[in-house]
Amino acid sequence: MNGAQPTSASPQHGLTDRLARWARGFSSRPEGESAQEEQRPRGGTASSREINRRRQLYADIGDFLFAHDLDLTPINFSVALDYLTGANLGVEKAIRAVMMERGKITNGWVESIAAEQRADEITPESLATMLDKVEENLTHFTGLMHESRSSAKDYGAALQEQAKGLADGGDAEPVLARLVGLTRSMVEKTRQVEGQLRDNQRQTQALKSSLENARRAAEHDHLTGLPNRRAFEGVLRVEMNEAQDKGESLSVAFCDIDHFKHINDTHGHDTGDRVLKFVAGLLAKASNDRCHVARHGGEEFVMLFRGKTAAEACEVVDGVREDLANRSLVNRTNGERMDRVSFSAGVANVLAYEDPRSALKAADRALYLAKEHGRNRVYLAAEND
Repeated sequence: MNGAQPTSASPQHGLTDRLARWARGFSSRPEGESAQEEQRPRGGTASSREINRRRQLYADIGDFLFAHDLDLTPINFSVALDYLTGANLGVEKAIRAVMMERGKITNGWVESIAAEQRADEITPESLATMLDKVEENLTHFTGLMHESRSSAKDYGAALQEQAKGLADGGDAEPVLARLVGLTRSMVEKTRQVEGQLRDNQRQTQALKSSLENARRAAEHDHLTGLPNRRAFEGVLRVEMNEAQDKGESLSVAFCDIDHFKHINDTHGHDTGDRVLKFVAGLLAKASNDRCHVARHGGEEFVMLFRGKTAAEACEVVDGVREDLANRSLVNRTNGERMDRVSFSAGVANVLAYEDPRSALKAADRALYLAKEHGRNRVYLAAEND
């Protein structure tokens, strides 16, 4: 008989046990539970269908985790959920790309993709610090204004009092001396308040700059300088409303560099980064106030065209693809000529779908068809896809 397991389990093992118990709860009735069939929802009810859907989803997540030999951790569970439900297009695409390359994902890779998904986020701690500073500055400014008003009110009352002394015909010299003293005191107080207000203004300006830098960092890709996925999603909402209001076309394209892993493996990540920046520059040349380009993640870029049909957007994207494919790039590190660098793309008509996410998925499917049929080509998504 096997020896008993130690009772002191690590937090990871404790979490694994809880998840395993949860899985068993979906697949079977706990021991000792009596069957109460009459109390369960009937098979055709909405409640029963939802329970069955969730049970199946959990089973699918379990199958996914075990198929890839992934630990039962919150990160792995979350990434599997995003992939299987399509809730996070970036995660879905990244997993599919790795599975096409290697056939399997690992715990380390899941951690890296989860970190990449959070890379552009402003942390709650940094936001809280900035907001605390804003509140502190506003409180200080309000206090200065209140103090300044009180001083002005006191000064006015004192002037009126001394003016009465002059009007009564008394000795003017002491009264004038007191007026001079009051005026000097008020001037000094005003000078102090003005100095504090200037300090407050400088702090507020510095804070405004910090907030602007944080916003810019949250919406731009540091490597290519292009807007990132977060910024693109905001632009997509605005452009979709504009296109619908004005009856204009709106098309979206996904562009993915072909064999990018091979570029990194052969020439190194520094060269891979330069390739990313070079492709970003070519795509950016096509952008204007009606064409937006962003880095969607990894080696993938997204383009949004307002006022162009999907077919017209295909022509623009294909022009950039041809330009890139005809260039002879050189590895700057060793001077060696690189293999041809190209990208594949998929284009979809955004307004042909019920929501932007469906249009993005259609463009993504077209992109992968382009990959499967030889790469270095642009495919147009069928509008009934």
